[in-house]
Amino acid sequence: MTTDARSVHEFRVDALRGRDFLSLADLDRDAFMGLLDAAVALKRGWREGIRPRPLQDATLAMIFEKQSLRTRSTFDIAMYQLGGHSVLLSQNFIGIGVRESIRDVAKNLERWCDGIMARTYGHDTLTDLARFADVPVINGLSDRLHPCQLSADYLTLRERFGDLSGLHLAFVGDGNNVCHSHVQAAAVAGTGLTIACPDGYDPDPEIVAAARARGADVRIERDPRAAVRGADVLYTDVWISMGHEEDTARRREAFAGYTVTPEWFDDLSDRGVFMHDLPAHYGEETVEEAVHHERSVVFDQAENRLHAHKAILFQLMGREDA
Repeated sequence: MTTDARSVHEFRVDALRGRDFLSLADLDRDAFMGLLDAAVALKRGWREGIRPRPLQDATLAMIFEKQSLRTRSTFDIAMYQLGGHSVLLSQNFIGIGVRESIRDVAKNLERWCDGIMARTYGHDTLTDLARFADVPVINGLSDRLHPCQLSADYLTLRERFGDLSGLHLAFVGDGNNVCHSHVQAAAVAGTGLTIACPDGYDPDPEIVAAARARGADVRIERDPRAAVRGADVLYTDVWISMGHEEDTARRREAFAGYTVTPEWFDDLSDRGVFMHDLPAHYGEETVEEAVHHERSVVFDQAENRLHAHKAILFQLMGREDA
């Protein structure tokens, strides 16, 4: 399929319209590839001055329990570029689940807004918002999953490699929310995935089993250098996610030997690249020289958060006549 920016509506996936976007496990391959098609078209169109406004006059509520640079900025800018508006609601403002019940927050926001994006600690907060709100709910991040990040990552991989089939990724680090979404992305995109993590830090076995049941090639490895050997992508993430700071000392000890440096890049395939979803904790999961290396696509990932988020919003909330 060609991606002509002048006809972005050709890349609408009707099955996604009005739906929630909580997990990549909820998508089939066609829906995920359609999402990437739309992202490519919207990105190219913006650069060429072709700027559809399918969210004209639409409003997105943005709930943040956690700090954010990329998610907050890119969803806000995405709404603007698509013709809509966003409303920032920090936990200090609304006290979701404390000052007001999740159900009441959802029932209020659905009356004012066309969609809700939430960046939360517990994944249950998102599923409850989706259960009670009659507008699409988008997972901007939870402790369990980070599907928006993987949408940007796979947009970056598609730009870099073209065909995703046959691509092999090595994820080095904690079996955390980003790792879980990697597992789900491997199932929906058909890429191979090797996860290198210390014993006791594996991804959720239910998520891995569900992905394997869909045909995903997902392997667990203890030796990070062995996992990286021959991979097309080396991906790492923080060892200590927000909310786990009390576990810092134990995690640093467990992940000794897992710090990615530019020397690791010699073990990749000839076309191999380095990825990190940011923010980076330099001296822990990686070093600054790796992030700014010529084989790094870290800031391409960051840029593509904007275009992937535009595609998600367009698919879920966009109007045909805009």
